[in-house]
Amino acid sequence: MPHFKLTLEYIGTAYHGWQVQPGLPTIQGLLHDRLAMALRQPVAARGAARTDAGVHAVGQVASIESPVEVDPGRLARTLNATLPADIGVVGIERVSSEFHARHSARGRIYRYQIVQGEYISPFLGEFAAHVRAPLDVEAMDQAAGLLVGEMDFSSFCAAGGVSDSPVKVIRRSRVSVRQGNQRLIEYTVEASSFLQHMVRTIAGTLIEVGRGRLKPERIPEIIASRDRPLAGPTAPAMGLFLVQVLYPDLAQDRIG
Repeated sequence: MPHFKLTLEYIGTAYHGWQVQPGLPTIQGLLHDRLAMALRQPVAARGAARTDAGVHAVGQVASIESPVEVDPGRLARTLNATLPADIGVVGIERVSSEFHARHSARGRIYRYQIVQGEYISPFLGEFAAHVRAPLDVEAMDQAAGLLVGEMDFSSFCAAGGVSDSPVKVIRRSRVSVRQGNQRLIEYTVEASSFLQHMVRTIAGTLIEVGRGRLKPERIPEIIASRDRPLAGPTAPAMGLFLVQVLYPDLAQDRIG
């Protein structure tokens, strides 16, 4: 049977995350429904990342095993015609039977957005956390850099979060600013994989650093403690985006 890789983007505001949950709207649940309509049989879509409720994606990946032969371009058009406007199929390509969206991935890139200032545009309200107080971006970036490496990130995991191991490898962690009508602060992080709420907890901790409530030098101490209460609060879901899933053939094709 043919295997396909689907690249998806979605606004997560109206959904209870990626993974199917009985009686609740989820991205995976809607995708299963529309795939069954298009292919006339139930089809399971395996996602590369289980984004939480309210989290967005511009580069989610799913893999499927189709029960019938189908042209990938035609399947993409059919899905886009039937999915709601806040979910889109960027592209579909045929892959080998060994490809698995999650297990074949070698890394993921997330971005967290923060608008700093008295006012937040209604066009950004669903896509960024709003912090009115001034933020020291240089201190935030210094703190972010101290997260790079292979470490036990238990201090940044949701209480009761499930994972094979709390040890993760962060390859890139930085804070930058985009100036426009609003001051948009972006935290970009790349890792082999992530713990539950890990990026949002790091973002919340970096905001505390930016406010001056936490010194960047405290980051190694927080990591070493493996104690969640020592890290900052979990930042709101609306500021988080899954930007890209990295595979061996895409290792050099990384975003900014």
